[in-house]
Amino acid sequence: MAVKSLQGVFDRTFAGISQALQAHTPQLKPREIGTITSLSTGIARVSGLPGVSFEEVVKFPGDVYGIAFNVDEDEIGVVLLGDYSQLHAGDEVERRGHVMDVPVGDGLIGRVVNPLGRPLDDKGPVISDKRLPIERPAPQIMDRSPVTVPLQSGIKVIDALVPIGRGQRELILGDRQTGKTTIAVDTILNQREQNVLCVYCAIGQRASAVARTVANLRENGAMEYTVVVVTEGNDPPGLTYIAPYAATSIAEYFMEAGRDVLIVYDDLTHHARAYRELSLLLRRPPGREAYPGDIFYIHSRLLERATHLLNELGGGSLTALPVIETEAQNIAAYIPTNLISITDGQIYLSPELFELGMLPAVDVGKSVSRVGGKAQLAAYRAVAGDLKLAYAQFEELETFARFGTRLDENTRKIIEHGQRIRACLKQPEFTPVAVPGQIAVLLALTGGLFDSVPLERMTDAETALRHAAAELPEQLVLRFGTADKLSDSDREAVLNFARETLASFQKHE
Repeated sequence: MAVKSLQGVFDRTFAGISQALQAHTPQLKPREIGTITSLSTGIARVSGLPGVSFEEVVKFPGDVYGIAFNVDEDEIGVVLLGDYSQLHAGDEVERRGHVMDVPVGDGLIGRVVNPLGRPLDDKGPVISDKRLPIERPAPQIMDRSPVTVPLQSGIKVIDALVPIGRGQRELILGDRQTGKTTIAVDTILNQREQNVLCVYCAIGQRASAVARTVANLRENGAMEYTVVVVTEGNDPPGLTYIAPYAATSIAEYFMEAGRDVLIVYDDLTHHARAYRELSLLLRRPPGREAYPGDIFYIHSRLLERATHLLNELGGGSLTALPVIETEAQNIAAYIPTNLISITDGQIYLSPELFELGMLPAVDVGKSVSRVGGKAQLAAYRAVAGDLKLAYAQFEELETFARFGTRLDENTRKIIEHGQRIRACLKQPEFTPVAVPGQIAVLLALTGGLFDSVPLERMTDAETALRHAAAELPEQLVLRFGTADKLSDSDREAVLNFARETLASFQKHE
C-alpha cells in the first residue's frame, strides 16, 4: 500500500512538472523550407516545398514575397512580388501557409499604397486591423440587387447619353492620348459630397503619369475619399498582376460595410501584358497573340466582383470603370473584345474627335450602356432620347454637307442644331457639372433655345446657363434627383429660366 501511495504521489508530481514545463516552453511550429533552383525576370523556380498549394505565399530572404503559380511534382514556379535583385540560386524559401492578402479599412482612405498595402506616400505606416485575400469569389447571383441608382460622372455626354449605374461595369476604351484617364478622374472628382468612396488603381503606369493624377486628385480635394493603389512600369510583373485584385479587395471591404464604391482600373492592357509575360516565363502554353488561354478568365473573375448587394447584405455597391487601350481604333482586337463581352457597356473615345478638339472625345454612336439607362434619373430620360436621335441625324448629314451641296431649309436646321449639341457637350477637364446645370443645358438644347445663339458664342452661353442653374428653386432641384418624371410646369419653369439667361447671347434678326 505504501508503495502504491508513493507511486501515486510521484505520478501527480511528474504530471504537474510536465504541465509547468509546457506552460513556460514556447510552442515550436514546424517550418517547411525549400531552395531556389533558378531565377529569371520576375520568376523563381523552387524545390523542396512538397506541401505548397496554388497561390500560396512563400517568403524569400530580404523580406521578398512570392506566390506559387506553377505547382509541379518536382518544383514550383513562383511569381516574385518585390525587388529580387539580391536573390540567388540556393537561397532558402519558406512557406507561409496562407494566400496573398492586403490590409483593408478606413486607414487606407487618402493614402497611396502598393498592392501589398505598403505606403508610397510620406504619411507613415498604414493603420489597419483587418486583412482580406486579394482573390475572393464574386457575390452569388441571389446576393445581387438590380442596378437602380445612377452614378453621376459629372460629364454631360455620359450622364445624358451613356449613363452609368451604381454596381455597373462600364468599359472606357480608346487609342493612346484620347482622354481615357481624364474621364475616370473627372468621375472621381464628381463623387465629392455624394457619399461614394473611390479606389483608383494605376496598373503599370509611368511614375510621372501617376504623380500627375495623384496631384490632380489632391488639388481638387478628392483624396479625402479616395484610395490610390499603384504599380509603376518598372515594378516586377507579379506586382502589376496582383494590383487590380488587391484594389478590389480594398473596395469590397467598404461595399460589404454598406457603402457605395467606385473603382477605376487604369489600365487592363498593362495587366494583360504582365500576365502574358509571367505565363510565358513559366512556360505555360501560349494562345492567340501569345496570351495564355485563361486571359478571359482572369479579367472576368475580377470584374464579376463589381455588383450591387441586396439590402439584407448591407445594400452596398461596387461600380467598376476598367480602362483599355486600343491600337489604330481596333475595338475588335483580342483583349478589347474580351472586356466588351464581360462589361455592361462601353464608352469609346475617338481620336478623330480628340484631334478636332471635341473634348471629351466620346463617340456617341459606338458607346453604349446596357444597364445605366434603367438607373438614369427621370429628368434625364425626358431629354436623352430626343438628344441622341438629333445628334445621330446631324452626324449623318454633316458628312454630305462637306461636299458643298445645296441644302434645303430643314436639313440646314438639323445641321445647325447638331452643331450646337456638339458645342454644349464639350467640357474642360476637371470641371464636373452638377445635375441642375446639366438638366438646364439639356432642356434648353432640346427646346431649341440655343439655335439662335451664334456658334462662336456657344461656349460662353452654355457656361452662363450652367452657372445660373445654381439659382433654380430648391424644390425644383430636389425633384431632379427623384424617380419622378418632370412635370410640364417643371419643364416650363426651367425653359423660362433658360430663356432669360440666354437672351443676351441670342442674335436678333
